[in-house]
Amino acid sequence: MTTLRGGFTTGACAAAAAKAAAMLLCGISPVEKVDVALPDGERVTFPIVQSRSDAACAEAAVRKDAGDDPDVTHGALVVVAVSWMEAGDVAFAAGEGVGTVTKPGLSIPPGEPAINPTPRRMIRAAVREATDRPVKVTISIPGGREMAAKTFNPKLGVEGGLSILGTTGRVRPFSCPALREALRCALRVAAACGVSAPVLVPGHIGERAARAQFRLAPEQVIEVGNEWGFVLDCLSNHNFTRMLIVGHPGKLAKLAVGEWDTHSSRSGNAAEIVSRMAQELGMESPSSPTTEGMFAALSKEDRTRLGRAVAGRVHKAVAERMGGQLEVSIVLVDMRGQRIGSEGDLSTWQ
Repeated sequence: MTTLRGGFTTGACAAAAAKAAAMLLCGISPVEKVDVALPDGERVTFPIVQSRSDAACAEAAVRKDAGDDPDVTHGALVVVAVSWMEAGDVAFAAGEGVGTVTKPGLSIPPGEPAINPTPRRMIRAAVREATDRPVKVTISIPGGREMAAKTFNPKLGVEGGLSILGTTGRVRPFSCPALREALRCALRVAAACGVSAPVLVPGHIGERAARAQFRLAPEQVIEVGNEWGFVLDCLSNHNFTRMLIVGHPGKLAKLAVGEWDTHSSRSGNAAEIVSRMAQELGMESPSSPTTEGMFAALSKEDRTRLGRAVAGRVHKAVAERMGGQLEVSIVLVDMRGQRIGSEGDLSTWQ
């Protein structure tokens, strides 16, 4: 199996550039590289490709390296300007090529620069390694407006450019053959370790929620990514008796309509799927471009009803795909990992 080289997110690159700019603003000579902490605590060093400063503002840039992942922003320059403020903490602004949120339902409210919460925390922590004074951080990505046209940002209500993303600071490269071989290996390891009831998750949100809510062995959780059809078909090669799927409806709702490859470029819009289910329940579907926003806009009672309905539809579709080979349970969670719906017996994992 070919090993693919990993890379770093725009958020991690922005944190490094922000630290270098803050150091310049504090009067430290320009540096060729800086190290910053990723969300898991690991420190990583980034080269600084350009920098400049004056008395009021300093600027530094890092070139994004996404490794072997076909990321639209691979090679982009992430430029961060840091300037003093009279009061406050760390304020964020969108420069050239960075979008602004215009619709509710995303993790950042309308009117704010499209810099997600985890990158904001990384950037703030990096800046605070250089100064504790109030600063304004402006992030730019030259050419970002054109890059954003190739993403889902326009449909999600992010206008003017890219979003600064990342939940781990790292980019894990996508290669279908390599990924599928890794998934086969993960299933073999789970079976060899005596796991009879694996837990399948789309990614980090699902894994965090699963480990927080259930008692699980390390090898019991399998991160599927978008390869649901492939993994479900592989389960029959092992002596598993039950299966639990935990994740966000932004991914898992697609399974309800038989979309087993949930990659955004190869599947439908989960928010539209959930909206149709809400209408079938007689609810007025909330106006939001995301499933997170839709659930957040509902009353507690309607959120519970819709969560159960979506979980039930996902359960039905997966169970039919499995053809009765093993028992299926579903748990849907929001971005914070809070349960919003479930279907099936969960006692095996509790």
